[in-house]
Amino acid sequence: MENKQNTPVLEVDGLSVSFRMYDTADRAFQQKNLQVITDLSMCVHAGEVLAVAGSSGSGKSLLASAILGILPDNAVAEGSMRYQGQELTPELQRKLRGTEIALVPQSVDFLDPLMRVGAQTKGNRRAHIFRRLGLPEETVRCYPFQLSGGMARRVLVSTALITDARLIIADEPTPGMSLDQALEALRSFREIADAGKAVILITHDIDLAFAFADRIAVFYAGMTVETARAEDFRAGAEALRHPYSKALWRALPQNGFEPIAGFQPYADNLPEGCPFAPRCSSRSPRCERELPPVRALRGGEVRCFYAHGRPEETCQYTLTDARRGE
Repeated sequence: MENKQNTPVLEVDGLSVSFRMYDTADRAFQQKNLQVITDLSMCVHAGEVLAVAGSSGSGKSLLASAILGILPDNAVAEGSMRYQGQELTPELQRKLRGTEIALVPQSVDFLDPLMRVGAQTKGNRRAHIFRRLGLPEETVRCYPFQLSGGMARRVLVSTALITDARLIIADEPTPGMSLDQALEALRSFREIADAGKAVILITHDIDLAFAFADRIAVFYAGMTVETARAEDFRAGAEALRHPYSKALWRALPQNGFEPIAGFQPYADNLPEGCPFAPRCSSRSPRCERELPPVRALRGGEVRCFYAHGRPEETCQYTLTDARRGE
């Protein structure tokens, strides 16, 4: 599926997000900045579903909050974001939020507990969207507390699908749904993208992501380590570029369910170089002291010194690299 226009609907360039916090060690109460997203760049075009995948704590939901301008008060965002080529300032974020940019939030607590569903889902397409998502007509008369978790999740999805927003950010939209309901919700996102809108699908479920997305951005420890076409994930691990992306593919049940040792580092304890280096069997001394830049490779992007140009090549660094001290 090709992008429908050259100018991205949304561009994120060099985004970093940190939180002002107080270190209570030794009762000093010294202020510090905890950086949770580092030098993140991405874009999404009209007609495209961009999936953002990665484990919990990798910064996926914070990206959504940064785009919408709803980060907590103690957050500091740096870098630039552009919507339709226009700098996404706080003033523009307030203007576009809920109109041109719609969010399907991760928590069902975003539904107003004091309002009936009908008052929160106004729009000409509501009846059609409710039918597609398997919501009975009488749902409009219910308060959120009267809904099951899966029904509340589908109501949240409907709030975005009903709008005329050009950009929809769906943050983990399918937990609590049956497989059929989840597939129908994702088909709806695919259809509105095919009609010319842009969709950012934040998910930990790579299986669902590469079934409906055009491209997949893989997050790890607050940064994008790879952006790949969905067909690369369908082709297999050797078509991917970064060792973490390959590990995610191999960890899927149908691909051997192979786990990797170790854990994603916490934001307050990131290694000096590549954050994945402590878990990477292909690491070199260079990986442990330098953060790789993002570079274009084979129709995608990767943050790795040793990702190669041809899919059949591995990321294992060579004896020559070792002799150079890399």
